[in-house]
Amino acid sequence: MAQSVPVEVVVIDDGSTDGTDDLVRGLFPRVRLIRHEESRGYVVRRNEGACAASSEVVFSIDDDAAFTSRNTVEQTLREFDDPRIGAVAIPYIEPNKDNRVWQRAPAAGTWVTDAYVGTAHAVRRGVFLQVGGYREQLVHQGEERDFCLRLLGSGRVVRLGTADVIRHYESPKRDMSRMDYYGRRNDVLFAWHLVPMPFLALHLAGTTMNGLRSAWRSQRPVSMIQGVCSGYLGCFREWNERAPVPVDVYQLHRRLKAAGACLLEVIEGQLPRLAPADWTPSTGNRS
Repeated sequence: MAQSVPVEVVVIDDGSTDGTDDLVRGLFPRVRLIRHEESRGYVVRRNEGACAASSEVVFSIDDDAAFTSRNTVEQTLREFDDPRIGAVAIPYIEPNKDNRVWQRAPAAGTWVTDAYVGTAHAVRRGVFLQVGGYREQLVHQGEERDFCLRLLGSGRVVRLGTADVIRHYESPKRDMSRMDYYGRRNDVLFAWHLVPMPFLALHLAGTTMNGLRSAWRSQRPVSMIQGVCSGYLGCFREWNERAPVPVDVYQLHRRLKAAGACLLEVIEGQLPRLAPADWTPSTGNRS
């Protein structure tokens, strides 16, 4: 509510039982609160939030994250200055770990990356809905990478931001076995849904080996191995949902992932064509 530009704030209560909804109503009557009795997880609720919003650009942060500056939204809105930019990865830190800044552009210019972290990003709402939002059957972990590859397939990119950082206070009560399970499961499903031939078999083999290697090295091998198996079972269950991106888009995604970031001008000629009608210039005053 203290941001330097007018914002529309939507809080989605995913079945809390600790009085969160009453607190929000009491302290922030101008906030739009959407209350649910049943928890369906943040992937479903982020899609719901994008549908509920009326602004052109949607900012999404987690319930364990906070802005550190009243200027972050305004600074990020200015970075949607090219029709190719579908999302901005906002810089963030994790103070419970260290003070390293993640997702910050390394220098001047429009720097492009392969994906953003969900706790600190902004996305064009119309593009988000057009591309299909997050794949809800993923449930937890990996939905951003899946979306960002589909975003790249539409000819749009994720830009590294330069705004004042968001602080992400990771909860010490995170369910690591759940994250292990869905992380390995969704790695397999990512390949099945989006990786084109002839790269699918090699990508799946690498994903499987990496998953099993992580399981061997971790203190929680059972949940990881179960996740890999569940991923392959999901491939059969979602047989008809396979919609791979073009080969050149997949190869570009792999190069971005390996390089970390590159200038938009370097790769613009490799992106799918954008129709002029697909983009409406940002007004710069709503989020």
